[in-house]
Amino acid sequence: MAEEENEEIKSFKDLGLCDELVEACDSLGWKTPTKIQVEAIPHALEGKDLIGLAQTGSGKTGAFALPILHALLESHSKQGYKSAPVFFALVLSPTRELAIQIAEQFEALGSGISLKCAVLVGGVDIMQQQIALGKRPHIIVGTPGRLVDHLTNTKGFSLRMLKYLVLDEADRLLNEDFEKALDDILNVIPRDRYTYLFSATMTKKVKKLQRACLRNPVKIEAASKYSTVDTLKQQYRFIPAKYKDCYLVYILTEMSGCTSMVFTRTCDATRLLAFILRNLNIRAIPISGQMTQAKRLGALNKFKSGECNVLVCTDVASRGLDIPSVDMVINYDIPTNSKDYIHRVGRTARAGRSGVAISLVNQYELEWYLQIEKLIGKKLPEYPAQEEEVLQYLESVTEAKRLSQMKLKEIGGTKKRRGGDDEDEDIERYLGVKGKSSKKVKRK
Repeated sequence: MAEEENEEIKSFKDLGLCDELVEACDSLGWKTPTKIQVEAIPHALEGKDLIGLAQTGSGKTGAFALPILHALLESHSKQGYKSAPVFFALVLSPTRELAIQIAEQFEALGSGISLKCAVLVGGVDIMQQQIALGKRPHIIVGTPGRLVDHLTNTKGFSLRMLKYLVLDEADRLLNEDFEKALDDILNVIPRDRYTYLFSATMTKKVKKLQRACLRNPVKIEAASKYSTVDTLKQQYRFIPAKYKDCYLVYILTEMSGCTSMVFTRTCDATRLLAFILRNLNIRAIPISGQMTQAKRLGALNKFKSGECNVLVCTDVASRGLDIPSVDMVINYDIPTNSKDYIHRVGRTARAGRSGVAISLVNQYELEWYLQIEKLIGKKLPEYPAQEEEVLQYLESVTEAKRLSQMKLKEIGGTKKRRGGDDEDEDIERYLGVKGKSSKKVKRK
């Protein structure tokens, strides 16, 4: 069906976008619109509110950015672009990284039309953001908490003239963490606006929000209810908890030429696993919500550049991050919320490429895993591995784990003695992030 529609609409020009944006798409290498763009953009240009259900990696950022930029250009084409309205659109995202990525896409699409964009996220100096708001940007992209900080404390900043509101990854924005901030924002922006709500999964809360703040929206489903793409090869392995580290090392060694993301449940687990893998000469780097914004972006950049080929992360990194070269996703910990599985495995097999997702299921996680199979509506094949081969790694993995736990304890103690905030730097040094190897461990 998607192919037939894409044959009818061969270009962004056919969707009704203005020439400047067609050129911008061309310069970014976007030759043909994706399914969600084909379905969403014409409705958006007609002034309809949208609910877009689309898989991660389906081009949904373009599906809302292009109509907003088209409207921005159109609203002041007669008077000239300089008089284009400020604070024209607000895009809310659940994570800092996703907000930064959305803003980058807006800036890339608007580079030929002097677009000004501000990013308002936590973990970054608030003064710098106030300076950016003082330059009167057209587009604001941010996380709910930091946006509320600015609405409360930044002089002269108000969203009374806002024309467009976008809620990206809406299912995640509607959890308890953001509920109050989101209410505060909805109370201060104009009711007379266009609202776009995008998500990979549809939940009861998303439906409730739809009733509250969208006017006769057009619903676009570029994916079945909870689906994973066809080019994704999904497997599981049922294993005893005590051998989980061993299986992880075995798989990463077998697939050593691949770029991989390893998902854990906690921030501490990302750190410990990255230490263990580093001790076994696997180029791993952790990313989690506990890290400062600069460190998280630094870790992401090392992974994107290929300096490290294994990213060990919590679910904060699983939403909306477009790292095009991920070959494999490993669920080291099975997510307790099965919808998170869809988002995690959406990191691989993007934009038509193939990918592998392997879930390591121990005896305590079976119930969660069965929920995932129920959600995606299929039974997955087992990952083939001979246990004797896997257990050849047991001794070296056990030793690497012992050394890593010892080192983490030592770093924690150093931090307490110094009474400072140097733990991250010690960890970075130990992980080789600052160009030093982990020789200290071998001397112990």
